[in-house]
Amino acid sequence: MNHVNLTIDSRNVATLTMQRAAVHNAFDDEMIDNLRAALAQIRVLGNVRALILQAEGKSFSAGADLNWMRSMAQKNYEENVVDAGHLGALMKELDQLPCVTIARIQGAAFGGAVGLAACCDLAFSTERASFCLSEVKIGLIPAVISPYVVRAMGVRAARRYTLTAERFSAHEALNYGLVHNVFENEPALDTGIDHVLQQILSNSPAAVSAGKKLIHDVAHVPLDDTLIAETARRIAEIRVSPEGQEGLTAFLDKRAPTWQRDNQEN
Repeated sequence: MNHVNLTIDSRNVATLTMQRAAVHNAFDDEMIDNLRAALAQIRVLGNVRALILQAEGKSFSAGADLNWMRSMAQKNYEENVVDAGHLGALMKELDQLPCVTIARIQGAAFGGAVGLAACCDLAFSTERASFCLSEVKIGLIPAVISPYVVRAMGVRAARRYTLTAERFSAHEALNYGLVHNVFENEPALDTGIDHVLQQILSNSPAAVSAGKKLIHDVAHVPLDDTLIAETARRIAEIRVSPEGQEGLTAFLDKRAPTWQRDNQEN
């Protein structure tokens, strides 16, 4: 994986770093493949509690690499469908990764990078970060990332920035819901992320994963008897699970559950 680096610490927190700082961490087909391979590795391991997605250099990512776009312009429709499908698969795989995903945005996030932020469960940025859905400037549209961007920002904001390609600030991104917190600088950003990680790691690993899937599954389905029955089934299932039993017993016994003790030992 030449363009990315994956590390996993003793807490089972993974850090996935984009490493093309010389070109502002722009995507090309190799970086997309590298990111997908890293996500697949995390999924196979099965014990990763959280993933921090970050980038080297001043920019989070400039979006698509110019040379990659130039090469795709020479290909036919069918080849472009296949190529775009790889980016679409990356977004889906990041969005549906079982562990908690955190975007650490220290600088500019343009084009597809906005999609990466939108796919993560949590997104935090510095004040100097900026965002832009820049595709229409060069005759394209943010098609592959659009489901995630609309979900994160809402239809009205997504309409504005898709059609105008205006750059918007970290605080505007906060107002729209694209990021959850804005920090003064990178040290403060890292402190904030570490605080959130401590909260996540104090929770039941199985419940966090199940809770993530629950939100994904109920977000856009009708509130009817079928949904009510499904949510009842899920809470019953986790109540009788090993971690559900441990959590309830620990609460009643007024002691820390095993996963909190394991986290403290690390």
